[in-house]
Amino acid sequence: MKYGRLILGLLAIVVALWIIVGEQMSGASADAVVNAPVVTVRATVAGNLSVPARRLGARVTEGEVIASIEDPLVDRVRLDDLLMEARLEEAMRVQIETLLAETDATREALLQRTEIFRQRRLEELRARLSHAETRLSILEAGGASMGDAQQQLLDTVEEGAERLPGEPRLDALVLDHARERVAVLQIALRAAQENVFLGDGYNDSPSAEQRATELASEIAALQTRLTEAQERVAAVRERTDRERLRVNGLTGGEMQSPVSGLLWEVLQADGVNVQRGDPLLRLVDCGATMVTASVTERVYNSLAVGDAARFRLGGASTVYDATVARLAGSGAETIYRNLAVAPSQRHLERYDVALIVPALAQLGGEGCMIGRTGRAFFDGRPLDGLRRLMP
Repeated sequence: MKYGRLILGLLAIVVALWIIVGEQMSGASADAVVNAPVVTVRATVAGNLSVPARRLGARVTEGEVIASIEDPLVDRVRLDDLLMEARLEEAMRVQIETLLAETDATREALLQRTEIFRQRRLEELRARLSHAETRLSILEAGGASMGDAQQQLLDTVEEGAERLPGEPRLDALVLDHARERVAVLQIALRAAQENVFLGDGYNDSPSAEQRATELASEIAALQTRLTEAQERVAAVRERTDRERLRVNGLTGGEMQSPVSGLLWEVLQADGVNVQRGDPLLRLVDCGATMVTASVTERVYNSLAVGDAARFRLGGASTVYDATVARLAGSGAETIYRNLAVAPSQRHLERYDVALIVPALAQLGGEGCMIGRTGRAFFDGRPLDGLRRLMP
């Protein structure tokens, strides 16, 4: 019994020593800080700055309006000239379109008149041919002698015909003249059916059709002018749009947050006049949260990028899985120029390590705990199993 107690005491001492040594000798950081990159928002144009009232540390979302700049003295002369030129070109295009529509309507009316003339001319030629054929039949049926009725018919046939003074009225001539009239009318009718009108003397088409033909060439010329006017309007509009974009860029406007994070620092006061490129605000990018830590040389030399690690916030029991993302070594002051939390002098005397902790980014607003401290661990420790059981 005496030896059993002694053995139990020795085992307890050994276990305690193992835990103490294991906890102290495990690879761990001296300090670790939740950090994140800082984005500097600069003025895109010169002008008067307007910054909405926000407390430092306020959350901002990507695309949210965080400031605005307006330049009341921007030069708009070129834009005004282009706008006037665009209106003039548009007026010219409308004028050509109106003239083209009126000319086309006139041509359509002339073509309708031409069609009416053609139909009535065909009716006239058919009627005259019909009567001429009737007179020829009467003459051919009467033979060589003519009575009083045939004499009257002769006067009708020869009415308007060219006759020499004192030319005798012979029956053979009357019959031949009647046949000639029928043949001429048949030729004129066939020509009219092919839209060639012989009855107009030296014209083979009515005046309305001739004018419609002239208007067709004018319409073609107007269509060419209209196409040119449309191209000119499009070109001026394109130049106007480019100039408007340039003027709008110089005028300023609303500035949107490039990241989702925290308002970290206000570099310019509301209402001041800023120049292009001046820094205005600094934002912390919570989407790129990381942990920066310092370790001893022994631990540093045992690490490699991609190694697994763990991180625990100070005063909390939750342990987060992490990954070694960067090994910057000693004196790594320059890499903190664009980070929210600068390193301490003690930190710079040790070896810098950066960790990626995905669980912190997944916490949303709670994960953007910039400045919170904790410890990072790179080796297993004796009490890790007990820590996992603790809430």
